[in-house]
Amino acid sequence: GTLMSNRACIKMAAAVWASGFLYSVMHTANTFSIPLCQGNTLDQFFCEVPQILKLSCSDAYLREVGLLVVSAFLVFGCFIFIVLSYVQIFTVVLRIPSEQGRHKAFSTCLPHLAVFSLFISTDVFAYLKPPSLSSPAMDLVVAVLYLVVP
Repeated sequence: GTLMSNRACIKMAAAVWASGFLYSVMHTANTFSIPLCQGNTLDQFFCEVPQILKLSCSDAYLREVGLLVVSAFLVFGCFIFIVLSYVQIFTVVLRIPSEQGRHKAFSTCLPHLAVFSLFISTDVFAYLKPPSLSSPAMDLVVAVLYLVVP
């Protein structure tokens, strides 16, 4: 209540839910419209969009570029929002007068920031690496890193 009103919190939560829902609908519609000609077995833990595109028998270039552009805008917006939130949090924490209070606040924030950084870096590597670096074993390791470890 000190940093933001309930109304602002509700608006932000609604924006996250709405954008997540629209993003999911877009991916689901795109995935179900892809004709598969190489079977439907993936060497992954779940149906990852880049892995499904490898099974497609149609030219999936335009689909992939479209999804990548929309995803990039959404991810960039979320990333900026999170960075600005952390700047605000660290600004408030640095104003705490006691050393013990600052230490307690940082010990709460820094593990979350480390997990977020690990998730973002492995996610960026998984989706933006060149196809020449792609192998089933590496894709599986990267999937474990950004799904299980955080």
